[in-house]
Amino acid sequence: MLVVRDLTKRFRTASRGTFTAVDHVSFSVAAGEIYGLLGPNGAGKTTTLRMIATLAVPDEGELLVDSVDARRHPVKARERLAYVPAEAGLPDRLSPREVVVLFARIQGVADPHAVADRLLDRLGATSYRDTPCGDLSTGMKRRVVLARALVHEPKVLLLDEPTDGLDVPGRRDVLAQIREQARAGRAVVLSSHIMGEVEQVVDRIGIVTRGQVVVEGTVREVLEKSGTTRLDDAFLRWVE
Repeated sequence: MLVVRDLTKRFRTASRGTFTAVDHVSFSVAAGEIYGLLGPNGAGKTTTLRMIATLAVPDEGELLVDSVDARRHPVKARERLAYVPAEAGLPDRLSPREVVVLFARIQGVADPHAVADRLLDRLGATSYRDTPCGDLSTGMKRRVVLARALVHEPKVLLLDEPTDGLDVPGRRDVLAQIREQARAGRAVVLSSHIMGEVEQVVDRIGIVTRGQVVVEGTVREVLEKSGTTRLDDAFLRWVE
């Protein structure tokens, strides 16, 4: 469903000159699979997701979203994917229902009001669907952002630090929602630096440091390659 081959992104800054933020990253994700893209802050995870989402242009590499060449046909690729950034970005004065209806209309969805109500109900947000987003808790906002992303039934779902800032119950709920998206047949890429929660939901992981995937496999395979029994120890083994 998602194929990333040798994806590379360079930036030029006044202080650092040209530096490579993402360095020939490759991985693939099947339908119904959750792939954990793990790494410390600044490792290149968000830049990788933004390139997959066609929000940043790669300098090199190949990117296929549901067999669509996303570099040549970014609009077609966007029709097949959804990107949930770390920041909610919800308008304070609009309600969840208004936000989701708006995005459904942008995506050309038939009967956007019915789609919004169905998604908000499925994600447990019906009770506050008419509350201004500025009055919602972080956990509530996460549900709204996910509903917003799902209006067009994407084949690929990209999640950047989806539990950041949530309490324990909120994290549990979001992880349950992520599992549900995979059960619905979506290919899910989950970017995070929280090892414990990632271990609960992913099918495979890739650990990224300094813009490169340094180890990849199932959790068991990564632990074996790392010579440890704990994922956080394995993480440190590869990023330090």
